[in-house]
Amino acid sequence: MNLDKINRIISLKQMGGSMCILLLALCACQPKEQTQKENLPYYNTANFTPNWYTETQLDTLKLHKISDFSFIDQEGKKVSNETVKGKIYVANFFFTICPSICPNMTQNLLTVHHIFKNDADILMLSHSVMPATDTVAQLKKYANRWEIDAQRWHLLTGEKDKIYALARQSYFAEKEIGLQKDKNEFLHTENAFLIDKNGYIRGVYNATLALDVENLVKDIQNLKAEL
Repeated sequence: MNLDKINRIISLKQMGGSMCILLLALCACQPKEQTQKENLPYYNTANFTPNWYTETQLDTLKLHKISDFSFIDQEGKKVSNETVKGKIYVANFFFTICPSICPNMTQNLLTVHHIFKNDADILMLSHSVMPATDTVAQLKKYANRWEIDAQRWHLLTGEKDKIYALARQSYFAEKEIGLQKDKNEFLHTENAFLIDKNGYIRGVYNATLALDVENLVKDIQNLKAEL
């Protein structure tokens, strides 16, 4: 073997070694798999501190869940925790004569409604904070105005005390301050909540912000994959 061939072989071996070192370095730079944080967090308190749990912890810990409820939607039909059992749903609070924030929320949430309109596993619940005004007929009028499909998006009315208690104690709708409010104090929040098939809060979003609603859509997709 001549000297030129020997030099080429040595060069190839050195290159191969360099490539191996480069590949190892690239692998080392990749983020380590974080199985515990690949899934969406759970929110158990009114300060919305995110928590991640292992499967074992989920089996043993008693996490915060949305309480049982029963209201009437824009079609005059009963909607309860049984309606959303085994489904992913988005919840928010509004009133039909709201002049600013509520139309903005509705407009943004229509994005979610349209994307998942044909997905039977995804529902939306909008609870009226002025149920005395927001009768079934008024909710129906509002739904028609926004072209809301009653099969996938329920606009809810019912007893004010029960709606307010559910909002403040189950959804933490006004965060920590809501827990100190009197039941007669008006409830208003721009937050929307992502609830999983087991009734756990898995996401909180400002529904007046288009970017937050985009994140909501992504999180619904991630939650479907997780479950």
